[in-house]
Amino acid sequence: MADERTLGEAGELEALARILPLLPSGEAIVGPGDDAAVVPAPDGRFVVTTDTMLEGADFRLGWSTWHDLGWKAVATNLIDVAAMGARPTSLVVALAVPPSTRVADLEALAQGLADGVAAMAPGCGVVGGDLGTAPHAVIAVTAFGDLEGRDAVLRSGARPGDEVWVVGRLGHAGAGLARLFADAVDEDGEADADAAARLREADPRIDAQLAPVSPVAAGARLARLGATAMLDVSDGLALDAARIARASGVRITLDAAAVASAAEGAPLEAALHAGEDHALLLAVPRGTAMPAELGGHAVRRIGAVEAGDPSVQLSGSPLPPRGWDPYRRDR
Repeated sequence: MADERTLGEAGELEALARILPLLPSGEAIVGPGDDAAVVPAPDGRFVVTTDTMLEGADFRLGWSTWHDLGWKAVATNLIDVAAMGARPTSLVVALAVPPSTRVADLEALAQGLADGVAAMAPGCGVVGGDLGTAPHAVIAVTAFGDLEGRDAVLRSGARPGDEVWVVGRLGHAGAGLARLFADAVDEDGEADADAAARLREADPRIDAQLAPVSPVAAGARLARLGATAMLDVSDGLALDAARIARASGVRITLDAAAVASAAEGAPLEAALHAGEDHALLLAVPRGTAMPAELGGHAVRRIGAVEAGDPSVQLSGSPLPPRGWDPYRRDR
């Protein structure tokens, strides 16, 4: 039964006693409960990344459930590990929430973490973290991964002659967010939970925004197939493709029809610039035998890598590197 007390009523120790049993242990040698976790690093190296989700800037509790937040924290962090060609092994999660938050809400978040790991990275564990207070909810996650003896796949490895592929859909998360802002806010501009719930039942793009399923398991497989460069599409295809182009010193040419196909009905503008798709964008040598799908995510060729000034073109026209930038609202 969910614990309906607030954190102020239950206290930290009792809250943690409710949450920790819900979390997967993964391969940890020492898990939650000590001053730090101990996790194996079989080949002596590990991949590490971190990300923060802030109430207001990154999510609204009127639209997202606490389970959604746990799930999305998994999807958005582990895809960065996957983009390096690594297998996710563990997560450390720090939460800061108001004392009025119910213990049941944190139980739901913990279950979201567990369900997200089970769906996207079985065997990965939540091995520690922190619980604190803040006026608004903050979720900070650090993720670790095992390269399994391989070199990391970097943004800087694309070479002229490579092909450009994407694993996953483009534009749905951005289209879902646009729909929420259009149809799930009240007269004061606040999130309307009832309207969001109705939209969610009718439009699957809402889930692409609130509870995405990212192709985490594909990262290690793509590394084994010979990916030369790879990146999580989190800030929009145009901006993220430009990051590979700059890091690799190459020109990337994208085919508009292929990008539209990867958008699966979402607007091309959203596919190019909206962000939060958490698909994998990669370059592979020409002629690589690529599967049609990986773990239920479509695999599509959308362009090529050419010699030239670092830039991105869409069907022969320059594509400005415009996408999500938290400090530039015009980008």
